[in-house]
Order: sequence, then structure tokens, then C-alpha cells
Amino acid sequence: MSATAPRVLVIGAGTGGLCLAHGLRRAGIDVAVYERYRTRGEGLLGYRVGIGPTGSRALRECLPPELFDIYLATCARSPRWFNVITQRMRRTASFELRPDTHPVDTERSVARMTLRQVLLTGMEDAVHFDKTFTRYEQRDDGTVTAYFADGTSDTGDLLVAADGTHSAVRRQYLPHAVTRDAGTVNIATRIPLTPHTRSLLPEQLQRGISLIFGTGGIMGVLHVMDFKWDADGRLKPDVTPADAAVLSRWPGRAHDPTRDNINLVVWSTARRFPDDVMQRRGEDLVAVALDLTRSWHPHLRELLTRADPASALPIRVTTSEPVPPWKSTTVTLLGDAIHTMTPGRGVGANTALRDAALLCRQVRLAAAGEKTLVQAVADYEAAMLPYGFARVADSLNRSGTNGDDRLYKPVVGRLALLGARGYFGVTSRVPALRRRFVDDFYTYRGEED
Repeated sequence: MSATAPRVLVIGAGTGGLCLAHGLRRAGIDVAVYERYRTRGEGLLGYRVGIGPTGSRALRECLPPELFDIYLATCARSPRWFNVITQRMRRTASFELRPDTHPVDTERSVARMTLRQVLLTGMEDAVHFDKTFTRYEQRDDGTVTAYFADGTSDTGDLLVAADGTHSAVRRQYLPHAVTRDAGTVNIATRIPLTPHTRSLLPEQLQRGISLIFGTGGIMGVLHVMDFKWDADGRLKPDVTPADAAVLSRWPGRAHDPTRDNINLVVWSTARRFPDDVMQRRGEDLVAVALDLTRSWHPHLRELLTRADPASALPIRVTTSEPVPPWKSTTVTLLGDAIHTMTPGRGVGANTALRDAALLCRQVRLAAAGEKTLVQAVADYEAAMLPYGFARVADSLNRSGTNGDDRLYKPVVGRLALLGARGYFGVTSRVPALRRRFVDDFYTYRGEED
């Protein structure tokens, strides 16, 4: 292995790791990806992720052009509104979002499982499933060897931790880099989108991202995921010929079970949940969500009763503690493996994609002989750490994502709720403030510096 032709080992076939792998392969750099899941369809990966300009820009940079076209074609219908509603479905605010006519500069709704299948396309020979990483060794010749639970190993010039919040690579490499409980719990549900469940929602909720500011510190978020294929996987009649051609050629459709659905997430401070909520599943977990939302509108509660029990998932929200810079080596990290953040700003996946594109650029410079590989890693980390942990702080400070937020206090919480609703209500009704809110939404989700 030469210094100008590095071999890269990526631990974790998630969004950031696979984006990086595509970018490296496009540059002619040898890459191998190791994933603990046994198959490409395993894992609860069907929920919505919002990909903003930052994420789409990284995907366009790293993916082959034809695969980027597939990414665009597989997105659900883009949200046209950002709504704020009460638990009784009274609209506090609605902000019209930009149309999705531009391939990058917009907000896109993506199903995690679908995006996973897109990113696995063309990488089948590079991704190794059922490989649980256990440890690594850095050798005197500058290489690094990764070891797996099945007794196998692989050696490369650079090891990239893309293995998420509970990163095994991070535990060995940066044992002082820890995550902590943010103090909130989410119950995520997925409801099949049928004519009846669609009828339970007014048009602007069907076409938007809707944040629910409920009384008693019970919050929610609702997204409708409307794809270009029907319940049987056939393309819908209104799909454009160009998208139909792209999707017809995409082999990943055979591996993607995602269908039209409504994502409804209920969350609050962890104190509001049963002690064993993280062990609950199925109808038992849906019952917890229904108990928390007794004062919600009957239509929202009916959606919960119609949720697919197998889709119900409890999520204990965690956040990374900032760490000071370290001496760079032939091991590095991206995405949640280093800067796990709450969903408060909705930029976790976008930040991981930003990491992937940045690291890919740096490794390409090393492969071209313009700098050493370790210097490339150092330059990547010098840029990634400040913006990554800034996103962590922003997300934690967002209303409702921290279990100690005023919204969850017995008395002060009522005033905080009124203040939040008042802010959104005034902002949406004053044209200058409304424009600034939307502009800031895209500026933040498209920021690069």
C-alpha cells in the first residue's frame, strides 16, 4: 500500500459511510465497508429523514450522476409547508417552503430504508454484511487492521468510524468522547397512508412537516410520505416519464419494502414515560403513546390506533459531549460516531453527509500526493469538529429536545408553551418575519462554512 493510493476501511454502512464509499470509489480509491446487519434489508430504517441542501450537495458530489438521479426519484413528495399546530389540530403557523424544482436547494423527504437501498446500489461488492467490529490495531508501517466478531480481519491505510452513536471504534480510539442522555424519549410510529388515513388530515398537514406543540409537555411531529410507487410497488400513473425511466432501471426497488405512510412521532421528557418504555414494543408501545395523548384531537389518536405495531419504536434521545481536538492518525470518525445530536434541528443526516464529502475531498488530495494521509485526516478533523459540535449544541438547545426544557416544568411550562406558540404565530403572520424564517431555514440547512 503506497501513501498515494490509500485503502480505506469504513465501519458502518449507514448514510455517511456509504456516501463516503461512493465518493472514494469514484476517485479510484479502494474502499471496503463493514456492516453489522446481516442483510441489506435488516433494521428499523423506514422513518423519514429530511435532506436539506447540505445533504443533497454532498450526495451530488459523491454519487455517480445516474445514482444521484435515482436518489431524487426515490424521494417522497417534498414538503410544501412547515406547520405548527396544537394537540387539537388548530393551526398556529404555516410557512410555505420552496418548491423542489432545484436538485439541491430544497428540503427533501427521504425514507431511511429507501436511501439505504439507493446508497447500496453499485456497492454490493464493497459492502460486507454480518461483520460486527470488535477492535483495531495500528501498525508500525502506518496501516491499520480491523477485527470482527466472526474471527476475520482486514487491513487498510485508513479506518473510518461510521458506526453511529454507539460506535465501537470511538470507544477504543477516543474513550473520553462520550454521549449522554438528553432527557427525552420519542415513540416513533408509521401509519399506512390510505384514502381513509389521508382524510384524517387537512391539506396543509398532508403536504407539510407539522410540529405539534401539545399541552402538558407532550410534543409531536407528523410527516406524510407519498412516494412514486403504490402499495404493490408499481409506479403511479402521474409519475413523469423521466422518473419512470430512472426507477424502472433501479435494481434497488426489489429490496425496498417502503410504501406510502404517515410518520407520527410523540415525544416528551423521559419523566413522562414508563420506566420500562425502552423494552416495550408493538401494540404495548402504541398504548403508551395513546395514554400520553389523551387530550389530542381524535384524528391524531385514530392515526396512532392505525399504526403498524411492528413499526413502533422507542428512542431515548442522546447527545454527544464536546471533545477537544486530538492528534490525528490513521483512524477518524464521521457522523453520529463523533457528533451525535438530538433531532431538534433535523440536521444529523445532513451533517454526516457533509462529513463524508469533506473527508472524501481530503483523501483524494492525499491519493494525488498533495499531502500525507495523516495530514488529510487532520485537515478534515480541523473543519469537522467545530461545525459538528456547533450542530450538536444547536440541536440540544431547540425547544423540547432537552428533558430539562422549560416546556416540561409544571407551571413555567404553560408560559413556555404560550411563548412558543406566540412566536410562531406572529412570525407566520408578518410577511417580513415569515420570509426571514424560511430563508433562515434553508440557510442553516445549506450552510457549508
